[in-house]
Amino acid sequence: MIQAKQELLAALAAAIAEVSPGATVPIAFESPKQAAHGDLACTAALQLARPLKKNPREVAGALVEALNRQAAVQRWVAAMEIAGPGFVNFRLRDAARQAVVAEVLHGGDDFGRAAPNGRPVLVEFVSANPTGPLHTGHTRQACLGDAICNLLDWQGWQVTREFYYNDAGVQIATLAASVQARLKGLKPGDAAWPESAYNGDYIADVAADFAARKTVHADDREFTGSGLSEDLEGIRQFAVAYLRHEQDLDLKALGVRFDHYYLESSLYTSGRVEDTVKRLVAAGKTYEEGGALWLRTTEYGDDKDRVMRKSDGGYTYFVPDVAYHLAKYERGFPRAINIQGGDHHGTTARVRAGIQAAGMGVPAGYPDYVLHKMVTVMKDGEEVKISKRAGSYVTLRDLVDWTGRDAVRFFMLSRKADTEFVFDVDLALKRNDENPVFYVQYAHARICSVIQQFVEKGGDVATLHGADMTLLTAPSEAALMLELARFPEVLHSAAADFAPHDIAFYLRDLAGAFHSYYASERFLVDDPALARARIALLAATRQVLRNALAVLGVSAPQRMDRDQPALETA
Repeated sequence: MIQAKQELLAALAAAIAEVSPGATVPIAFESPKQAAHGDLACTAALQLARPLKKNPREVAGALVEALNRQAAVQRWVAAMEIAGPGFVNFRLRDAARQAVVAEVLHGGDDFGRAAPNGRPVLVEFVSANPTGPLHTGHTRQACLGDAICNLLDWQGWQVTREFYYNDAGVQIATLAASVQARLKGLKPGDAAWPESAYNGDYIADVAADFAARKTVHADDREFTGSGLSEDLEGIRQFAVAYLRHEQDLDLKALGVRFDHYYLESSLYTSGRVEDTVKRLVAAGKTYEEGGALWLRTTEYGDDKDRVMRKSDGGYTYFVPDVAYHLAKYERGFPRAINIQGGDHHGTTARVRAGIQAAGMGVPAGYPDYVLHKMVTVMKDGEEVKISKRAGSYVTLRDLVDWTGRDAVRFFMLSRKADTEFVFDVDLALKRNDENPVFYVQYAHARICSVIQQFVEKGGDVATLHGADMTLLTAPSEAALMLELARFPEVLHSAAADFAPHDIAFYLRDLAGAFHSYYASERFLVDDPALARARIALLAATRQVLRNALAVLGVSAPQRMDRDQPALETA
């Protein structure tokens, strides 16, 4: 069906050119919301009506006439009809739908994957300062970033995953002071305990390991503690390495990896911050007022100009951000994507303004941003706000320990990034159809069970490519095959929109189509040819479920048990 849709798109383009030469309307099909309306729908007539100054239904009629003259339409379309204000609905021939089974089986683990495009893209996400365990906001960001990287990889991009963090500054100084206080025998609540100190139990763990002169290893550094409470610089370096190691463990538990770590401090030591400021001054985009250096960000759409260098000589936080993104571009990444919390919304305009003001030829709108809202955690019907380990918030490791990696990843990706999200721990633990990740994974496990029965009865999965797909004519089979054919398009649009939630939605639709098929038909029937064809369709469905789950970083188990076992009627 993938080939059929491609040929039909070409036919649609030719028909539109015939009806309205030079028209620039999108060449695309939609999926009708109701199966009774057909298999594909086209809205081009509605878009062509105004420039042609005609009634949309009249344009639709002309479009249908032009389409009927196209060889691809004659080959793949059983009927076309005009509906509503001017929609054109297509009813495909059985052969068009049936072709997708062989296409999926042939594509295998790469079904839906686009050819490499040779273009590099840098995706920066998580980027948490090493001051404590990763919280639920970092968890959502890690899931989003990793899934977006997977989507881009599936679309042929050369993806680099980057983690940017500060190993100096006020927060790191506070971390070192907190550990030093623990080394001196103080604890939260003591009169001499620093007011701004971090209070979580992990601070005591850092202090104990530093006192024991342990060596800590992180993905990008290692350090050995001196054990001396007066060694504040040693404490700082040890604490940073220790908590980077803890973050590595958190991310490993979630199945997230990075290709590169970038230190904010390196922007200063390498001179990039100073060079960026000099470049902006030389470009005439700055001015001094009140002893401070300002950037004319209003020239680039910001609501007011921004201070770059404060009157005390220190730089504001967005200056190294500008330097960092100029470095991204200079490192050979003409496209960059930042996954950040919604609280960074205000920085978008000023960072882009600084990049443009530098006059280095960086495209406007660089970098792309995906901003997400925070997460509320519910457990036992109540909101959970505090983790003993972190001292004030629920951690990534808490969620993984409570519900498992698959549930965390699927749930975090089941809503648009810019919507509030409630993570329901109780729902994530249910083993029934109420739990969306179970619902999808159980579809895969069910298929594995049926195919295993097929093999035990002497069937050979290696021969399924040659099954007679013309036997797949049941309504539930047609619906399932249409869902399989949507996968490459869903991948493409999800990558373009940075929208992994579209994959989660698609998985639920595909699982729903399979469960309906499972309920309406038997697979291991007495007719060997029909049984083989149906097993081929199941194998194709299993493959697409596995591929889509892989994009989200979720496993595809072969066996699962329900709270209330369903009747197995393969």
